[in-house]
Amino acid sequence: MSAQPRPVSLPGITQVQALAAGEMAAVDALIRGRLASDVVLINQISEHIVAAGGKRLRPMLVVLAARALGGGGPRAHQLAAIIEFIHTSTLLHDDVVDESDLRRGRRTANALWGNAPSVLVGDFLYSRSFQLMVELDSMPVMRILADTTNQIAEGEVLQLLHVHNPDTDEAAYLRVIERKTAVLFAAATRLGALLSGADETTQQAMHAYGMNLGLAFQIADDVLDYTADADALGKNLGDDLAEGKATLPLIHAMAHAGDEVRARLREAIETGDADAMPEVLAAIGQSGGIDYSRERAAHYADRAEAALDALPDSEWSRALRGLARYAVARGH
Repeated sequence: MSAQPRPVSLPGITQVQALAAGEMAAVDALIRGRLASDVVLINQISEHIVAAGGKRLRPMLVVLAARALGGGGPRAHQLAAIIEFIHTSTLLHDDVVDESDLRRGRRTANALWGNAPSVLVGDFLYSRSFQLMVELDSMPVMRILADTTNQIAEGEVLQLLHVHNPDTDEAAYLRVIERKTAVLFAAATRLGALLSGADETTQQAMHAYGMNLGLAFQIADDVLDYTADADALGKNLGDDLAEGKATLPLIHAMAHAGDEVRARLREAIETGDADAMPEVLAAIGQSGGIDYSRERAAHYADRAEAALDALPDSEWSRALRGLARYAVARGH
């Protein structure tokens, strides 16, 4: 396929959602149908987290990638549901590990039902994704998803190792978010291409798009923890600091602070001192940590867009480009 010039005017998130609405309605119907269990508590917790909504960005990527390459249909919907089940299971587990009580502005499942039910329903969703996977009867699909879920688990453990660790540097941070977030984005877009019969080169390009989009998305998300409106964000501001997580704005501040300020930042990370938030924000501001992090997010978003250059221009490929812009421009 010949390279296409990049369009200047790209759809925003609302336009992308409108374009994919019909496809996503089919995905949502499949998700709700396959969530059903004769164990009442599973239905209650599953419905709670699915009804919380969100933008369904990861399953939407499957659909958009498939349609951008001339595919789509029921198998793409099933793959999208698989991606969402894997993502939702990680949310349930994350909230237990992080002891979170808010997600998307609602009480988390672990806050309402306790840790044990949340972990076990997360396991149910994870295993349900594998049932759906097997139904597709495609070894390449199963191989990609098996590798992806293994990498996600590695990312969770890596992040745990860096909690309350003030020596976490940018390289270590990127290793965590690649495995914890970006690999699922990459799987979503690569699988959309695979399902559409795209060649290996195009599949690799779509993998690169998803990986870079995921990195941009997570860095931007970590910036929001220091800059967003708490009500719009749907969680408590400063949660990352309270959990002892050194994300990119704080890592940059640590690297550029004087000895006295650095010592205070180290202490805040080691103790998860949320009361130190004003001092942390001041240090981040003085170092330019927010602008630096936004520049890094924009860098990965640009790489994501560049990976799409070989795709034919269409409303679906423009939607993928629009998501790359949205990833770094969003306010929540």
